[in-house]
Amino acid sequence: MLEHLKTNNRAWAARMISADPGFFRRLEGQQAPQYLWIGCSDSRVPANEIVGLDPGELFVHRNVANLAPPQDANYLSVLQFAVDVLKVKHIMVVGHYGCGGVRAAVDGKRRGLVDHWLHPIREVYNEHRHALDAMPDAAARLDRLCELNVARQVKNVAADVFVQDAWARGQDISVHGWVYSLANGLVKDLNLTVSRPPNSETRELDP
Repeated sequence: MLEHLKTNNRAWAARMISADPGFFRRLEGQQAPQYLWIGCSDSRVPANEIVGLDPGELFVHRNVANLAPPQDANYLSVLQFAVDVLKVKHIMVVGHYGCGGVRAAVDGKRRGLVDHWLHPIREVYNEHRHALDAMPDAAARLDRLCELNVARQVKNVAADVFVQDAWARGQDISVHGWVYSLANGLVKDLNLTVSRPPNSETRELDP
């Protein structure tokens, strides 16, 4: 079964060794990535490839529609490990235009369990409904909702106790909000970077 994937794996391993004979020996040691990527599960958004990093250089958490919900134990476990153990310096929340999860959150169709997962996006939509509904182009509305969703998840990450505690003890961590374009392969920085505990003077995370 899946012999073509096993063949691809052997070819990939051979290429890596040919280019760098010590590559896998180094990977056997402790990973030390500086980055945590919180992205979408979409198969068209390969985290390492998009930013040109090798295995071992990017710690990755992916789920439908790149959410960072404060009640999700999976996401929280990844975040804590990245912050407390790996000591990452940058956390990137990366959405992408044309996200099927974002579209599914607001198209009115019932799909089952995933509807519960996507509820935070419906909340974001409802908060910005007036501005979004004023946009005449449906694709542009969804693109904007993708950006607003990233902004909300950046806010969630920055407000989490693991990140807050790390800042309190002087750990150097920045949280960023990006959106990836399937159309051209480029990442757009939404300029939402948070590098210190948010306070009353911190601007609202709204691209």
